[in-house]
Amino acid sequence: MGVESHPPSVRAGLLYAVGAYGMWGIVPLYFKNVSCSPQEIVAHRVLWSALFLAILLTALRRWPDAVAAVGSRRTVLMLFASAYLVAGNWFVYVWATDNRHITEASLGYFILPLVNVFAGIAFFGDRLRWPQAAALAVAAAGVVYMTVSLGEFPWVSLVLAVSFAVYGIVRKVVPVDGVVGLSVETALLAPAAIVFLLIWERAGLLRFGHVDRELDGLIALSGVVTTLPLICFAQAVRKVSLVTIGVIQYMSPTLQLVVAVLVYGEPFEAKHQISFGLIWIGLAVYVADAIRVAARRRAEPAPEPVPEPIDGGVPLTDSQLMLRVGSVSPLPASGRGAGGERSGLPRRDV
Repeated sequence: MGVESHPPSVRAGLLYAVGAYGMWGIVPLYFKNVSCSPQEIVAHRVLWSALFLAILLTALRRWPDAVAAVGSRRTVLMLFASAYLVAGNWFVYVWATDNRHITEASLGYFILPLVNVFAGIAFFGDRLRWPQAAALAVAAAGVVYMTVSLGEFPWVSLVLAVSFAVYGIVRKVVPVDGVVGLSVETALLAPAAIVFLLIWERAGLLRFGHVDRELDGLIALSGVVTTLPLICFAQAVRKVSLVTIGVIQYMSPTLQLVVAVLVYGEPFEAKHQISFGLIWIGLAVYVADAIRVAARRRAEPAPEPVPEPIDGGVPLTDSQLMLRVGSVSPLPASGRGAGGERSGLPRRDV
């Protein structure tokens, strides 16, 4: 019996999902109140997250899993790559928040699912259904319109989307779950963070410990701000369907956009409205198609199990959340694909 047949479990999963994406949506309010440089925030975010995750690993008795992960050279190398990808993503996001580009940051997370579709085509040979092709074309038109109308390349949006898309690809092939993966990633980032903090301290550029206790407390809180939404997400993804998670995830960039415009007065003129409107239309087509395919799959005798989360610090993307549910084509009994090749994995459309 699937998890969706237990209403209390589903309700709890929905609350966890709303909590996770709600926290991610209002996180600009936190970063705006931490008055220090983006690079110092990221360095402290790494260290305090590492401490918080160490406590979490102890409470969950997951240290053997973390030790096993670092025992594999390939796993460590892959997590090293994903660690610096997510650190770069964090830095750009904090910089964007600090420099009144929250609107562009929210745009990046709106187009992220569609970037993942493109990545699936480029790296995994995925195939588009026609509604997905239409969604990509309309969203791409929105990005092009913004570039032309504003006279500047939306690099913040695209760097955030592309960096996390590549991060997702790397983490997809690493055989560790979210908590262990993030723990190893922060441990791998910690030496660099410590070195930079010591350099900035000697240069008199560090604000932690030199301003007031309120700022020190806000900086230390970065560990909880980073990991608490992940804990909620990890609970949610096990209790509700992936399509439900995939729809709720748009709560995060929507809240970011609301915070940018209503709280911090960032511009949202006709040019922005047209660009965002095109991207939202593309996303609506994309989500509707994913829901349609997921409903068709649920009607089949053997629904697919909910996979373990594969992210390491940020929510799963739409292509990971919904396409696995809606687009997996089981292999024939022989275990060979349409082209006759042997494969241990199901072939899927995007």
